[in-house]
Amino acid sequence: MDSANQLGEFLRARREMTSPTAIGLPSAGRRRTPGLRREELAGSAGVSTDYYARLEQGREQRPSAQVVAALARTLGLNAEETAHLHHLAQTVPQPARRATATVRPSLLRLMDGWLDTPAVIIDRRLDLLAGNRLGRALFAPMLDKGEINLVRFAFLDPAAREFYPDWERVARNTLGTLRAGSGDLVDDSRLTELVGELSLKSPDFRRLWARHDVRGKTHEAKQFRHHQVGELTLTYDSLTVDGATDQQLVVYQAEPGSVSRQALALLGTVAADLPAAPVTAAR
Repeated sequence: MDSANQLGEFLRARREMTSPTAIGLPSAGRRRTPGLRREELAGSAGVSTDYYARLEQGREQRPSAQVVAALARTLGLNAEETAHLHHLAQTVPQPARRATATVRPSLLRLMDGWLDTPAVIIDRRLDLLAGNRLGRALFAPMLDKGEINLVRFAFLDPAAREFYPDWERVARNTLGTLRAGSGDLVDDSRLTELVGELSLKSPDFRRLWARHDVRGKTHEAKQFRHHQVGELTLTYDSLTVDGATDQQLVVYQAEPGSVSRQALALLGTVAADLPAAPVTAAR
C-alpha cells in the first residue's frame, strides 16, 4: 500500500493517540510529543523499550502473538483494531480471499428485484462494482460524474461535502473501512495509486490517513443530502459475498413511516427510468 512498515506506523499512530491516564499514569501536563512515550507503552506491555522501538522502526516485524495481544490491551484497541494489528504482525493465518471484480449474475438479478431497497456491491478498495436501480440513483452525485471510488469521491469532489452532511464522520469511517479491508493489499498497484493520488491532492486525506483508524463496514445509520429528494437518514447492513470474499453487499433501509422513507419512495420514481443492467464498469 503506502509503506513497507505498516506495523510500525500503526503502532506509532495509536501510541500518539493514547493518553497516559488511559494506562494508569498520572498526567504530567504538556509534553513534547502527543500520547504515550515509547518507554511508557513498552513498560506497560511488558516488553523492553529497545524491542518496542525496533517494532516501530520496522527493524522487527514479527512479534509473537502474546506481545501483540499485550500491546493491543495497553493501547485499548477494540476487536477490529486488535485483529488488524495481528494481521499486520502476521501472527494468525489469513484466510484466502478470492479477488474478483465480477459480480455474479444471480446476485445482480436478486438486487435488481429490490425495487424499494438501495443496494450496491463494493470491493476492498471501495470501488462501487455494481448497484441496483435505487442504489445507483442514491449514489448518482458520484456515478453521474464517472467516479466509482467512494474514497476518491469523498476527498476530491466538493459535491461530497454536500452529499454527506456529516462529512468528517463519513470521511473517517471510509478510511477506517479501507484500512480494515485492504491490509493484505500491500503490493496492489491500484491501491498504491489511489493512496498516492489522495495524499498529494487532499490535506484532509493526509490528516485522517495518518491516524491509522481501522473500522469494518458492518451496520450504521448514515445521512445523505440528495440533490433530487433532499435529506435522507438510512441504515445500512454490510454482508460479505460468499465465494467472492473481497466483495461486500451493502443494503440501505429507511425507518417505516419516516420522512426518509417518503424521500426514498420519491427516489424510486427516478430510479425507475434507469436501465435494468446494474453493473458499473470497473475503473
